[in-house]
Amino acid sequence: MARKIIYISIIIILFVFPAEGQERDTANRVIGLVENGDTIIYRKLDEVTIIPKDLNRRQQRRYTRLVAKVKKVYPLAVEARQLLKEYEPRYNALEDQRDRRKLMKGLEKQLLDKHKEELKRWSISDGRLLLKLINRETERTPYSIIQDFRGEFSAVFWQGIARLFKNNLKDEYDPYGEDRMLEEIVTLVEMGYYGPI
Repeated sequence: MARKIIYISIIIILFVFPAEGQERDTANRVIGLVENGDTIIYRKLDEVTIIPKDLNRRQQRRYTRLVAKVKKVYPLAVEARQLLKEYEPRYNALEDQRDRRKLMKGLEKQLLDKHKEELKRWSISDGRLLLKLINRETERTPYSIIQDFRGEFSAVFWQGIARLFKNNLKDEYDPYGEDRMLEEIVTLVEMGYYGPI
């Protein structure tokens, strides 16, 4: 008796709720080509970055520390690029040297007020990394930027200070050589692979 009730219930459900066929999804159409009975589909794929995972423990720790440093320093390099893009035309439009100096002093004060406490906690290697990333973002060495905006004497002075701390403001960013690992990390940070900055 119980079996008959179950069978009748199933039949009633099937007739009351008729099965509906699936509708074709036309939102994701792809382009295809039929050659000799074979269909070749053309579809745009997302970019995939491949990083070697054959690092030993020491290299893995170094890599992890470098990722953390890049996430800390990279936003300032991006800000430097944006400020250079914004202030360079203004600076070049001014003809009076006094006005140019005043513009740079105001920007310097603004940046110090904004980042002073953060920069106090940085290590020398953080500063070295910032110099590399500024070169990467602006496509100019920090030395040439200082020279253009503050003059030759100021650039030589700051190069001397940098040399005391084993840095070099004239070092170029080399994404295919010395800075290859750094370039890979920055690329992954830009893509959001390591989370938000």
